[in-house]
Amino acid sequence: MVILDNYIQNGHSLNPALLWEYDLKDFDWQGSRTLVVQRVIELGCPEDYYAAFDMYGGKTGFREVIKSIPYLSPIDINFVCLAFKLKKEELRCCRHRQSNRGHWNFLECSATNKIE
Repeated sequence: MVILDNYIQNGHSLNPALLWEYDLKDFDWQGSRTLVVQRVIELGCPEDYYAAFDMYGGKTGFREVIKSIPYLSPIDINFVCLAFKLKKEELRCCRHRQSNRGHWNFLECSATNKIE
């Protein structure tokens, strides 16, 4: 991916708006690395990617954290697979996806179960 190929390790800083609900003074950056990487993927610009690369061991470390993210949208899944040369089977969010059972149709059920 051309945009991310311009990365050079150099004190980049993460946009604090990505983690707006947390107090960043006491934030555990290593313990919350999955959350940080997920927010960067969902909302970040190239500078945020570079900052996350700096924090988590370059592109290789960032790539390993991606594999443990519990949820990504289908668009984000396709992006990370393309940008970081991952297979969907490697991603936790694809291995543990919930089945979509749909909504319960009350009218249909009550019509077939009439009490006479």
